[in-house]
Amino acid sequence: MKRIISIAISTTLGLFASAVMAGDLESVVADCNGCHGDDGVSQWTDVPTIAGVPEFVHSDALYIFRDEARPCSESQYKQGDTSKPATTMCAVTADLSDDMIDEIAAYYAGLPFVAAKQDFDAALAEAGKAVHEGNCDKCHSDGGANPEDEAGILAGNMMGYLEAQLADYRAGEREQPKKMEEKVSALTDDDVKALVNYYASQQ
Repeated sequence: MKRIISIAISTTLGLFASAVMAGDLESVVADCNGCHGDDGVSQWTDVPTIAGVPEFVHSDALYIFRDEARPCSESQYKQGDTSKPATTMCAVTADLSDDMIDEIAAYYAGLPFVAAKQDFDAALAEAGKAVHEGNCDKCHSDGGANPEDEAGILAGNMMGYLEAQLADYRAGEREQPKKMEEKVSALTDDDVKALVNYYASQQ
């Protein structure tokens, strides 16, 4: 009998520890905002805004991070408790349940996307518009601003983040649809600079 009680207590404590580790939505969101900004609106060029990102796109990204199936660069907390050690998206998603990931994605999808106010080169932006229309607009319509495409929001997102992601795609470090791979592989360095400036110009 004592053994049964002991097992029951151990199981209960184990479940409790898992719940604490995974956190409730409020505490997880607070942790997310420590890097992504208040309400998921970034103020830092290397960090994307996640507010308004389509639910499917966001949850899919979190599942992929949890599986360590895409690059997980280290990042410092930008606000809140900045004494916490640097972390990665792979680390912060490691203990999230499927349900929590879906809750996080739904929460941020319900918030308005706010385009970043950032400097850009007008001439490059004009060239980038042509690159986008010729290569990207079929899947990223409205200049990369349409959330209904379920292809992420490019327009108005952070330049440093977009540059890094395009670099990962071009290096084959991020999985991508075959059609996108063909388009991205054909881009020149100048095309990439132009594209990033075009997306940054949409404020």
